[in-house]
Amino acid sequence: MEEAELECPDSASEKRYFPESLDSSDGDEEGILACEDLELNPFDGLPYSSRYYKLLKEREDLPIWKEKYSFMENLLQNQIVIVSGDAKCGKSSQVPQWCAEYCLSIHYQHGGVVCTQVHKPTAVQLALRVADEMDVNIGHEVGYVIPFENCCTSETILRYCTDDMLQREMMSSPFLGSYGVIILDDVHERSIATDVLLGLLKDVLLARPELKLIINSSPHLVSKLSSYYGNVPLVEVRKQHPVEVVHLSGAQKESFESILRLIFEIHQSGEKGDIVVFLACEQDIEKAYEIVCQEGSNLNPDLGELVVIPLYPKEKCALFKPNDETEKRCQVYQRRVVLTASSGESLIWSNTVKFVIDVGVERRKVYNPRIRADSLVTQPISRSQADTRKQLLSSSSSGKLFCLYSEEFASKDMRPLKPAEMQEANLTSMVLFLKRIDIAGLGHCDFMNRPAPESLMQALEDLDYLAALDNDGNLSEFGIIMSEFPLDPQLSKSILASCEFDCVEEMLTIAAMVTAPNCFSNVPHGAEEAALTRWKTFLHPEGDHFTLINIYKAYQDTALNSTSEHCVEKWCHDYFLNCCALRMADVIRAELLEIVKRIELPCAEPAFGSKENALNIKKALLSGYFMQIARDVDGSGNYLMLTHKQVAQLHPLSGYSVTKRLPEWVLFHKFSIAENNYIRITSEISPELFMQLAPPYYFSNLPPSESKEILHQVMDHLSPLSTMKKDQKMCEKCPETTEPRCTVQ
Repeated sequence: MEEAELECPDSASEKRYFPESLDSSDGDEEGILACEDLELNPFDGLPYSSRYYKLLKEREDLPIWKEKYSFMENLLQNQIVIVSGDAKCGKSSQVPQWCAEYCLSIHYQHGGVVCTQVHKPTAVQLALRVADEMDVNIGHEVGYVIPFENCCTSETILRYCTDDMLQREMMSSPFLGSYGVIILDDVHERSIATDVLLGLLKDVLLARPELKLIINSSPHLVSKLSSYYGNVPLVEVRKQHPVEVVHLSGAQKESFESILRLIFEIHQSGEKGDIVVFLACEQDIEKAYEIVCQEGSNLNPDLGELVVIPLYPKEKCALFKPNDETEKRCQVYQRRVVLTASSGESLIWSNTVKFVIDVGVERRKVYNPRIRADSLVTQPISRSQADTRKQLLSSSSSGKLFCLYSEEFASKDMRPLKPAEMQEANLTSMVLFLKRIDIAGLGHCDFMNRPAPESLMQALEDLDYLAALDNDGNLSEFGIIMSEFPLDPQLSKSILASCEFDCVEEMLTIAAMVTAPNCFSNVPHGAEEAALTRWKTFLHPEGDHFTLINIYKAYQDTALNSTSEHCVEKWCHDYFLNCCALRMADVIRAELLEIVKRIELPCAEPAFGSKENALNIKKALLSGYFMQIARDVDGSGNYLMLTHKQVAQLHPLSGYSVTKRLPEWVLFHKFSIAENNYIRITSEISPELFMQLAPPYYFSNLPPSESKEILHQVMDHLSPLSTMKKDQKMCEKCPETTEPRCTVQ
């Protein structure tokens, strides 16, 4: 689902009207009687449409429908209910509707219903589907809230939202008083936000006895949830059709070739049905997409063309969204091939899937707090993930699952449950949130799986370096303002610093561009040189952060001067840029600017292009990213991290790689340990600038290295007078010692 393209309909302008045959404006008495006989929708007071009854029949065929009475009885008598069911049993769409009926029955005296989702596209799709099933308008009675997009009103009865958005709502409303029922869906995904909500809601439930909590999960996590929340009622959805499982144990070593061979064998067999392929990572999706498209064009046309759909669960916004053209192709031809990776299970909605190919491994990001970097690790999926993939076929009696691993591999090498993200991720943002919520007395969080103490200590240390904590370990005023931004704390700190250095407009653009998906499109084979030529027009000599500003400004200029959206899309296509990502950056920037205005941060006029402005942007970046500095140790592009001994290279798309100019010192935005240790989005800095802006206690804690010795020499050469002036200037601007410049609303 392309978030940037989604527009929340104006519910006032999308009222449903009676069909002409029922219009009684001419005073026809029979027409009036016909209207009186119609069943009215209790949620909006209008007669149900014929589509409502059609969809109702489909809903009644869902496996969970048989459990409606049991669920409603448990909901009335208990504060917490666990719903256990396989994928596609209907729990994500039906349980929220039943909860809305419950809230309606008590006249919304405790609030409406909110249902969390881990993935943005799922939240949007479910809201659209449920609004259709309830026969109401999207954005009015039913809506959704995802990062940087709100399609709800104050009258919304049922809202779907991502778990991180409900978490953020707790900063302004700690006890979530707008809701009478909270549904945590897909708890088995074990995202950080869902795990935090599970812990915090324990205290909220004690404070609000009238509040109901529904936990939707796969069967694998039920025993753990039951012990975590105590003896709570469980509604179980019965198993569906059995699935034929084929283990191809010898195919794992050459899994990629085996996958391609299987796709073409299934297609040539003539058996009907779509294919879903679970690959290890995004790179495999792109590689498979290119090969299947190329080879598929050479197949027997009588079998029909393969419609290949790359589905990226997290990294990109270019998720499959059927349009009219795709629908026509799928009617003319016979088969879709969906290529996805881990976490893509919840994004598959089609009931036409008859074949699933599972490689059995995934590439996961595992954060190492000692070196402050992610490692990309290829490891077996869990048995719960394997079962979820099998369940995509459970609505079909003729589905086949091809596992490119042996049964022995599944029993010995696969873990029972998917690991909690909290145990593998950077926790700095989570700790900042918990510090913020502590102000409302909800700082204690009883986690289902405790995060590693080392990760928590690193997160606290980073927040201290960023001046987000005071001497007592509580949030400073800087920390409170930083938590207002839905961004990484380092990026939030850079925005705050840009107020001091008069480059807020430029910093907001950078923040939006690095938060949105990658703005560069995947280049088709053979078009690399043409793409590079186009991209060179945006390069900025000061670094990649400045190049991103150039790209955004060019996109904005094109959008302002174009007569239609098609012209903007064509411009993006011609320059090999991702139009969806740029739209998303535009949306993100607008929201960040709104936050800046709301908390009354000073905002200078844009001055991009001047030398002084370029220096100020680097100062703002360094204020947040002084922990992400690297030095070219041999003049050949081998960059050694300042904080540890990892060596990395510039990414091939970096402006410095393109121009073959290798700066000695760089600030980078992202680094992951993988086959190619690339640092991404880099800009040149000077060691003098680093020493002026990095906290002294951070510098003193750096491990001994040649780079640190060089910085020591730089510090010795810096004028003591200028250092004194700098300290004095910083003290003058410190919010603790002067009248505050900003007000957190």
